[in-house]
Amino acid sequence: MTHTPSSRPVAGGSMNRLFRALSALERAGNKLPHPFWLFGILAAILGVTSAVLAYADVSVTLPSTGDSVEVKNLLSVEGAKFAAESALDNFAGFPPLGVVVVVLLGVSITEKSGLLTALLRVTIGKLPRRWLTFSIAFSCMIAHVMGDSAYLVMIPLGALAFRTVGRSPLLGLMVAYASTAIGFNASPLVTPSDAIRSSLAAAAAQTVDPDYVITPVATYFFTAASSVFLAAVIALLVDRVLAKRPEFTPAPEDDLAADKLFNASHTQPTHDGGSDGNVRLTMELTAAEKRGMAWSAAVFVIYALGVSALLLPGSPFLGEGGSIAQSVVVVNIAVFIALLFAILGIVYGRRVGTFPSLSAVPAAMADGIRSIAPVIVLFFVVAQFLAYFTWTGVGQVITVEGADFLKSLDAPHLVILLVIIVAISGLNIIISSGSAMWSILAPVLVPLVMYVGLAPQAAMVSFMIGDSVTNTTPMNAYFILALSFVQQFRKGAGIGTLLSFTVPIAFTVLISWSAFFTLWYVIGIPLGPGVAVR
Repeated sequence: MTHTPSSRPVAGGSMNRLFRALSALERAGNKLPHPFWLFGILAAILGVTSAVLAYADVSVTLPSTGDSVEVKNLLSVEGAKFAAESALDNFAGFPPLGVVVVVLLGVSITEKSGLLTALLRVTIGKLPRRWLTFSIAFSCMIAHVMGDSAYLVMIPLGALAFRTVGRSPLLGLMVAYASTAIGFNASPLVTPSDAIRSSLAAAAAQTVDPDYVITPVATYFFTAASSVFLAAVIALLVDRVLAKRPEFTPAPEDDLAADKLFNASHTQPTHDGGSDGNVRLTMELTAAEKRGMAWSAAVFVIYALGVSALLLPGSPFLGEGGSIAQSVVVVNIAVFIALLFAILGIVYGRRVGTFPSLSAVPAAMADGIRSIAPVIVLFFVVAQFLAYFTWTGVGQVITVEGADFLKSLDAPHLVILLVIIVAISGLNIIISSGSAMWSILAPVLVPLVMYVGLAPQAAMVSFMIGDSVTNTTPMNAYFILALSFVQQFRKGAGIGTLLSFTVPIAFTVLISWSAFFTLWYVIGIPLGPGVAVR
């Protein structure tokens, strides 16, 4: 069966209107400056705002302490001295900087060793065929530990898995892309994004309560459960509805396109040489990989038992009064996570030969740090903006007045959280960088929800949902990557081709994930270790 543009269904009027609206949003978003300059502009706006409010003698009383906070003028001589004298300290003391670098050092070792890719192939290949879509979607949730690299790994693997069982590799490609993007903040593993969010949230929460602690596992129970739930939702929608579209009927030319995609991809799963000399990926693990995974599993069990021993009653590593939440392990969980990934990666890499010697390990760590160089550059200007935001007192004014407004509305806490989800999902279409958006919003949202009686982790969850569900618009840098892959299978494919598949998933996930959070909230299940949902 040969597929031509004319053989594909033509979008109806409502879909065309949707595409035009998305195109308008894309044009508007493209006019926004790079996040680095965006924060510079925000700092300038903050300076003018602080000057006006300081001239008007605006002040608020903090509900948490009863202290009065007056707005200070950032454009004054005092403000200029603060900006100059604190610049280095702002950056060096920026909470996400150390946490993200440490976590990524460990994750990089595991990724470069090939363990993560092997784990994904096992997850995909061992389930029955009827579970294939679910296994792809869930594997994407696991792959979020790789950060943005998950797109490069999972899109080719999704196409490969579907082709292996005789289904359309184009469908597998789209499932992998949609699952990676739309469920980006859900994972059964702790991810670098968790480290960034928790560090920024902790800094914001400490403006209200200086002793408040938020760790990368603060929302782990919810995000881990969400990864399974979202994989099931995506699988049901795809298999029951979207997969029935005619363009997902396998075509003879798909095999050739799949080979080109696999050979050009940056993933490095085990491969076999075909008779034509090309590299062909395989879902099967080699004997060496199986032994490596067995050794890694054994080490994981030993490590988990060792860390658990540190949390036993009477342990000197517990917090005051025997508190697990304030223990050395939980408060410094990023160090323990990084060490776990590093040990597993080294064990696996040495067994399979990806790390011929231990000297290859520092190189793998360096590669990981290079991958977040743009993030570190962004952190510098974000750190300055947040310091200015705190010093001027404008943040406190916004949060206190905003909290008073919400209290006057007497809106239920759950309604507030759902409104945040919807607002973030819309904002995410224009500001596609989740870390940049949370850097802007955390200093406002976190204290605001604390002042109305909510846990800051609840605001984190609302943000995570909203920040994920609209990740498949053209504003996402990986949308173009996915579209280029799609065009290797269907030459006439365009933006509408990909959106017509991802938009239904996005709306379905928005509704179902919000409902899942609502149920979680009503039942009162903890969001993470020792973290009440309300």
